[in-house]
Amino acid sequence: MAISRRRFLKGAAGGGALLIASRLPDAGATMSRELPPHAVGILYDATLCVGCKTCMVSCKKENSVPGGALYKKGRSTPPFESSVPGDNMWDAPRELTGKTLNIVKVYKNGTAQVKDREKDGYAFFKQQCLHCISPACASVCPAGAFRKDADTGAVIYLADRCIGCRYCQLACPFGVPRYEWDAAWPEVRKCQLCEHRIKEGKYSACAEICPTGATIFGKVTDLRAEGKRRLALKPGEPYLYPLNRVDSKEKTLRPASRYVKQLYGLEEAGGTQNMLLSGISFDLLGFRKNIARFDLPSLTWAYIAKIPWVFLGVFLGGTAIYKVTHRNDREEKP
Repeated sequence: MAISRRRFLKGAAGGGALLIASRLPDAGATMSRELPPHAVGILYDATLCVGCKTCMVSCKKENSVPGGALYKKGRSTPPFESSVPGDNMWDAPRELTGKTLNIVKVYKNGTAQVKDREKDGYAFFKQQCLHCISPACASVCPAGAFRKDADTGAVIYLADRCIGCRYCQLACPFGVPRYEWDAAWPEVRKCQLCEHRIKEGKYSACAEICPTGATIFGKVTDLRAEGKRRLALKPGEPYLYPLNRVDSKEKTLRPASRYVKQLYGLEEAGGTQNMLLSGISFDLLGFRKNIARFDLPSLTWAYIAKIPWVFLGVFLGGTAIYKVTHRNDREEKP
């Protein structure tokens, strides 16, 4: 059965409107500011870190399997930073990239002889997604390519919804999301808190492999309590540090270091599920200064929720103009 151009345009317009409308966010919706009751995360204590980088190796390996944050169909090995094709031996990233979700760096000053000292000292520090309680990346994404898991609270990237606008990179106050600039079909990459492992009853690979307890996994409420206990310690005071998990029975006894009196992530950007402790100022470690102590989506949601409506208006307006102009063309024909 033949179909006229007019009926086709009507069907296309109606179908397009339904498709766009089905993906629109609720204009009256707001992102939750509350921590999910079973939220999990990571506590990283830089004073315990020895810079071995086993967490980086384990992260890349465990996230290159199906379900992992670095997995790509057809790729049998983890993505290495080397620019030499087929070079799977050397991997020494200097920053977070589309191939590296978790990185350990070093701070040095002067003679760099004393650990966790700002002058003439050195310190290791870790960077990865902090999994905001109210993530700015999710609030600015017009395609809904980021979601916050209702149970674990992890901020998850949905590649099949991504349109490549990279608004998430601009919005993140911690500068975490990275883009696969060298890929034919690029995606955004960031830590997903090993969501695929959590579903299997496991936990984050970086915490599981850490030999010193510098990175531990657990419920956010327990991690906050652990962080506050450490901040209350006097330098040199013996303390039993848990290994791998905050609730682990395996602990190591060692004297406490001098901590900067800040649990980074407790308040920054409205709070995060991954938090950090350090012996030197976080500013010196490269963390951004003056990050707001409130949830950033409260500034963006009212505007970003209107973007899909603009797309819908442009689509319907363009369809209407096309129909009117072509109707005039037909009327002018003899």
